[in-house]
Amino acid sequence: MGVFSALKTSATGLTAQRLRMSVIANNIANITTTRTPDSRPYCRQFAVFAPILAKNTLKNTTEMSALAPGRGVAVVGIVEDTLPPRLVYEPGHPDANEEGYVAFPNIDPVTEMVDMISATRAYEANVTAINAAKTMAMRALEIGRG
Repeated sequence: MGVFSALKTSATGLTAQRLRMSVIANNIANITTTRTPDSRPYCRQFAVFAPILAKNTLKNTTEMSALAPGRGVAVVGIVEDTLPPRLVYEPGHPDANEEGYVAFPNIDPVTEMVDMISATRAYEANVTAINAAKTMAMRALEIGRG
């Protein structure tokens, strides 16, 4: 894998983690949204990643897996969580049902913060990889000059 391939691979990770952080921030911002345009509470969302596979020209599967590593990661979708909303007894709330319960989003702030820390660490790891590839390229240029 060359320097430019490494940069490209890490760039896909940066893009994916940035989007993941945006989705998490959106979840936190909507933690008390009880009514969306479709008249239901906001539902937690999360990004789904998939590897970007190398185009293979090899026929042997063993050779292919050894010589054609993935080329990064792509966000293939943003999916809603399937957990039901959280019911809270608030009879005076405008969105309360006949029994006085309000359906709040199924968002756990602790889970969101852990996910945010994980996304931040992954982002930082990709930045470190980009800086290492850049340093190697610069050193190779210096060797070429000498």
